[in-house]
Amino acid sequence: LRWGVAAACNGRGRVNRLGTQSHGASGVVLGETDDASAEPWVGPQARHCVARPARDPFMEALLVSTGIVALAEIGDKTQLLALVLAAKFRKPVPIILGILVATLANHALAGAAGAWVSALVGPTAMRWILGLSFIAMAIWTLIPDKYQDEQEATPRFGVFGTTLVAFFLLEMGDKTQIATVALAAKYSSLASVVAGTTLGMMLANVPAVLLGEVAAKKLPMRLVHGIVAAVFLVLGATVLLGFGSLG
Repeated sequence: LRWGVAAACNGRGRVNRLGTQSHGASGVVLGETDDASAEPWVGPQARHCVARPARDPFMEALLVSTGIVALAEIGDKTQLLALVLAAKFRKPVPIILGILVATLANHALAGAAGAWVSALVGPTAMRWILGLSFIAMAIWTLIPDKYQDEQEATPRFGVFGTTLVAFFLLEMGDKTQIATVALAAKYSSLASVVAGTTLGMMLANVPAVLLGEVAAKKLPMRLVHGIVAAVFLVLGATVLLGFGSLG
């Protein structure tokens, strides 16, 4: 006969033995648990365990993607484009809508590419690709961007169309797009990555459109870029060292 108290912890039943076993069974230590992977019990006769909070991969991917891209976009050439368009056309609503649609389209393609690469490549190779990519992104972030304004004075496709086309094309191969590819390869939730990177782009560019170059000049660009580089470096190191999981 076994006496004990079952406790649900991390979705698995565990029994904390409080008594002994009969019929010749081996001795049992008070407070011992049936599950060798259980958390250590508090006290010699503890009768419960505390479950760890469940990990939410959707929210993790959303928040990480939003934070990284919002910071990486500051001082990026696409943000400089947003400043130029805002100063030239002085119509914030169509500019903001153009940036939103262009970002959604561009990052959906980038995210799909990242998910495809993740499914195609084995986990070991994927870890090295992601780790080195994040470290390369850290170095790239420290290089300041420049944007040459070559837009015509009168937009051929209207303010919205001009913003959409220009922003989509300029985002191709940009570090925020490459970051989206890497994040989509790391996390299994493509929708949360695209939503997060798009939200990050909007958080960085909407104030630039509304407040203009005055607000942009007050931002400590070197500090912001240093923070972004540090985040990418930490991500790369954790992936290479095998901390966490791809997904």
